[in-house]
This record gives sequence, structure tokens and C-alpha cells, in this order.
Amino acid sequence: MKLPHPLYEATLIRRYKRFLADVQLLDGETITVHCPNSGSMLGCAEPGSAVILSRSLNEKRKLPFTLELIRIHGHWVGINTMRPNHLVREAISLGKIPELRGYPEIRSEVRYGTNSRVDLLLSGPDGSCHVEVKNVTLLNNKSALFPDAVTTRGQKHLHELMKVVQAGGRGVIFFVVQREDAHTFGPADAIDPTYGKLLRLAVQNGVEALAYQAHVSPREIYLTRRLHITLAEPADQTSQLLAQ
Repeated sequence: MKLPHPLYEATLIRRYKRFLADVQLLDGETITVHCPNSGSMLGCAEPGSAVILSRSLNEKRKLPFTLELIRIHGHWVGINTMRPNHLVREAISLGKIPELRGYPEIRSEVRYGTNSRVDLLLSGPDGSCHVEVKNVTLLNNKSALFPDAVTTRGQKHLHELMKVVQAGGRGVIFFVVQREDAHTFGPADAIDPTYGKLLRLAVQNGVEALAYQAHVSPREIYLTRRLHITLAEPADQTSQLLAQ
């Protein structure tokens, strides 16, 4: 997936009110940009970090610039939570995800469950597969973690996927790790212990968990490899996460 061009380099001044960030462009101008990420962006909102912006062609937008990438410890991290659905859909259509091959039809935002919309609904000769996609940016000791803030919405999605499986369908929770310095993936129990417990319960009840790493650069973003998921009972993450 290629990011919309042209792209603009800037320096992060601050991120605030969840969806806003102030940045300084290369010419010294300071502007406010849209930050499409509802999480805390723990470890990925350090003032002074290099960032990459895209610019909308919609003249009616109040904030034409969107924060896409941030440079953390020498690696680009994709913080735009609107991108992972497209990344996964593209990879599935190209046959790049072995676990999700055999589904010629892919639909997005299909209603299911209780007032929910599944990110991707895959259909094929052998049935259908509900796929919920999550963006992952948090890193702790080389392990990518999700979520970076308490997520009642994410908890609901796990409940919905369990219902899909209980009804005889296939349900997948797909974690897109938009950074290349992670070696494994696991739930962020220190941040949202309820989500961690639900993820383990979901897997025990037949929901499939997949974590794929993405190559992230200003030129393009694409999925590269599957990461091992660690679902063992958690060690104490708290002190390490608070230090970020």
C-alpha cells in the first residue's frame, strides 16, 4: 500500500485531545494536524520526533494535513489506524496471508452481531470468515503489545467473534504491527487486563489470533511476516510501560 503523495516532513511538537497534533514544517511554520489514532500512542508521541504527513485534497476539511508516521528509535511507526484494514485487505487479495487464502470475495464494514460492523468479511466455497483488524504501535522489550489504552470497543469485538465461532463460523482477530523493531506480540495486560483475559478466552474458544508485522516507510507500507503471539499469563509489565 502506497501512502498518498505528496508527503510532508515535519517535527512533532505535541499530540493532544487524542485527534490533534501540533507540528513544525521544514520551513518553520507550525500547524495543527489531524491525528487518526484513538489510543494513547504510548511511546509514539515523543515531542521532537520526525513525522510524516499526508495532505487531503478535500478543500472542506478543517485540518488538511494528517499524521501518518512517526520516527521512534530509528524506525518508522505507522500511527494512522485507518491504514491497517487496507493493508490486510490488500495482502489477502494478493494471497500474501496463507491462513486467509481461499476467499475470493472480500467485503468491508459488514453488519454483524449487536450493532457491530466487521472490518472484513471473507467469503468462499467453504464458507465465510469474520476478520477484525487492530493497529499495534506499542512496544515493550521487543514485544509489540495491544492495546495502548483501555478499549471497550476492542473487548466487544472479541465477544462478537466468539459468538461467530459458537454459531459455527470462523472468526479471526488480526493484529497489524506497524513497526519493524518488534520480535513477538502479546496483550498489554498492564494497560487493559480485561482485554488480555478476553483474548485468551477467545482463543480458547476457537477465535484465531494472527499478528503480522508491516514494513513501514514514507514510500509504502506492506505486511512482511507473521509474529509469534505470546498468550502466557503476564509478567509485570507496569514499571517498564510507565518508563516509556
